[in-house]
Amino acid sequence: MKQTIVAVINQKGGVGKTTTAVNLAAQLSSDQTPVLLVDLDPQGNATSGLGLAKDVLEPTTYEVLLGQVRLDQAVRPTNREGLYIVPANANLAAAEVELVSVLQRELALRNSLQVGAYEYVIIDCPPALGLLTINALSAADQILIPVQSEYYALEGLGQLLATIQRVRQALNPALDLLGVVLTMYDKRTSLSEQVMDELKNHFGDKLFKTVIPRNVRLAEAPSFGKTIFEHDRWSKGARAYKQLAKEVQRRAGN
Repeated sequence: MKQTIVAVINQKGGVGKTTTAVNLAAQLSSDQTPVLLVDLDPQGNATSGLGLAKDVLEPTTYEVLLGQVRLDQAVRPTNREGLYIVPANANLAAAEVELVSVLQRELALRNSLQVGAYEYVIIDCPPALGLLTINALSAADQILIPVQSEYYALEGLGQLLATIQRVRQALNPALDLLGVVLTMYDKRTSLSEQVMDELKNHFGDKLFKTVIPRNVRLAEAPSFGKTIFEHDRWSKGARAYKQLAKEVQRRAGN
């Protein structure tokens, strides 16, 4: 089985990163295609978004990164068949500090992910370019960048792309950009169109054809601890993530 590890990343918060990681992982997963979602964000939103009580969970990504447990000891099933998660909670914030003195600290996640039981591993990165994100980029084959269709959408992307380039040179030469996906898109506004045009100019065919719309059902699903497919599988948001998953499969060659 060819395994594809995708880091979902943008150091700006509120761009639909966790929504994308959770719903993409859910749509890619099935009993024939097991998918692992790694929550690498100390906020633990991917964990609570799948209905898990993050504050009482143990072990988590924190123990995995520090080598206290093996990855398979921290993996938990979710309500969706074929979808598994390594959960996270606020403890993970301490890993940034505690890993500083560890040898090969940038490779802690990569070394723990040497398991072939999953066709896809989706990593939900924190909204920062610190050591946790460097670990995700060192472990990943592909990067997926969600970008919100708003005025400052491209601000900070240069810094992110420079970080990706540095990781490529120093730690992970095979790291590739899977694509950029436009989120919270509202076709009624000229601003959304302008942002899409700018992204096309910057990224060309690396911009996914699928756009993720602004959608109330999508926004409320995590508060029920559900993916959009369990919450409202006929919604615009669900249809968009189905399309995105198809594009990801084609681009990843799986």
